[in-house]
Amino acid sequence: MILEGVVTSQNALGELNVAPMGPIVEPGMQRFVLRPFQTSTTYRNLKQQPFGVLHVVDDVLLIARAAIGHLVETPMTFPALRVPGRVLTGACRWYEFRVVSIDDATERTQIEGVVEHCGRLRDSFGFNRAKHAVIEAAIVATRIHLLPPDEIAAQFERLRSPVEKTGGSDELKAFALLNEFVQEKLTSEDAVPENAVAADSSLEDE
Repeated sequence: MILEGVVTSQNALGELNVAPMGPIVEPGMQRFVLRPFQTSTTYRNLKQQPFGVLHVVDDVLLIARAAIGHLVETPMTFPALRVPGRVLTGACRWYEFRVVSIDDATERTQIEGVVEHCGRLRDSFGFNRAKHAVIEAAIVATRIHLLPPDEIAAQFERLRSPVEKTGGSDELKAFALLNEFVQEKLTSEDAVPENAVAADSSLEDE
């Protein structure tokens, strides 16, 4: 099963990176597999410092901003309890993990993590069509280098309806941010940001 989440990791200097990722998880959440590209900050950080924190979040505005490299400021965090790392204060649950294996045989590295500690901050908001639509839009937004423009436009138009019908202010803001990003990228030759989902997570597989 793939879980949509956010991973925090740190480099050797202690600099924090926040990236949306879709690890393969088991129901008990005792271990999971991350699949970052080798060009990503998450990959480099976990090679330097083999510890991180996986978060279950319902803040799709955070996911959208992190996915396209538009985090205005680093989210609030507190120190992890069992591993060197940081926990997002806005998360619902968190899982502190230790890297036990890294397979660099393919472009998509297989990084296995074992959970050392988990915690809960609050209940998740629950199922919401707009939140799910924003996550899908974030995935599409970072596939510009893979998908034809007509398909990207069609998917955004399809996802617009559930966001407008069932979303709150954060979901509307997140979708507008992603839509603006897509329009800019389709009319320019700029590369997808290094922190984009396609570069830094396995959400691209879904």
